[in-house]
Amino acid sequence: MAIRGATRTGSPIEPRNFNRSFKRRCELAGVRVIRLHDTRLTCGSLLAALDVHPRVAMQILRHSKIAITMEIYTFVPSEDTRRALKKLGEHMTSDTTQHDPE
Repeated sequence: MAIRGATRTGSPIEPRNFNRSFKRRCELAGVRVIRLHDTRLTCGSLLAALDVHPRVAMQILRHSKIAITMEIYTFVPSEDTRRALKKLGEHMTSDTTQHDPE
């Protein structure tokens, strides 16, 4: 996957610097470091679990064809998985508000 974007000065982002920053942010967040591409797969699966319309997911993931989104990037979860994701979301929301320094 090509990383698009620019630094504050307008020069292209160096992929190694992006990967290093991604790894640092994962460590700060206390989550396991995964391949950057796996974040796209996770995003697609979470969008499907949240019942986001496939066309919207396609736009978020920046796919040119809906088949890519539907066949590769989305995993339709079971009802147990949906309940677990809901519980996780509720936990993350309540955890964030309890530890907010403001």
